[in-house]
Amino acid sequence: SWDQSGIHFVSLINVGEGETMGVLGDEQLAWLQKDLSARKTDVPIVVFGHVPLFAVAPEWGWTTTDGVKAIALLKRFSAATVLNGHIHQVIEHSDGAIRFATARSTAFPQAAPGTPNAKPGPLKVAPDSLLGVLGYRTVQVEGATAWRDRTLAQS
Repeated sequence: SWDQSGIHFVSLINVGEGETMGVLGDEQLAWLQKDLSARKTDVPIVVFGHVPLFAVAPEWGWTTTDGVKAIALLKRFSAATVLNGHIHQVIEHSDGAIRFATARSTAFPQAAPGTPNAKPGPLKVAPDSLLGVLGYRTVQVEGATAWRDRTLAQS
C-alpha cells in the first residue's frame, strides 16, 4: 500500500493457481485490517485486485471467496473504489460508499455471465469486431472517482 496526493492505494493478491484463485487468505486480510485501521474514514481508498472482490459469477470463479471480509473492512470509509480485471468486461457495482469496477481486456474477450451455453474463457468473435470488444479503463480520482472505458477500436 502507499499514499499519494491524499489517497490511500492498496494492492491485493487474489490470484493464483487451483484453490488459491480468488482467495485473499487470513494473513493478507489481517494485513489489510492493520493497514486500513491507520487511515481516517474520510481518506479516499483505491484497491487494486485481479479477481473481483464481490460475487460477479461465482460459478465461473468470478469472485473472491473471502472478499466479503475485505469489503467489510472498506465499509467504514466515505469513499472506496475497488478496481479489477480477470473477467475481461465492464461491470460496475456499488455497496454503500464502495464502488467496484471491472475492465475489458487487451488480450481476449469473455462471454457475459448468464449467457446461454457460455463458459468462462476466450470468446470467439468475428475478426472485424475484435477491437470493439477489447479495451481498457482509465480512472481519475478527484473528489468522486471517475472512470472512462475505451475499446481498442476507439484508441
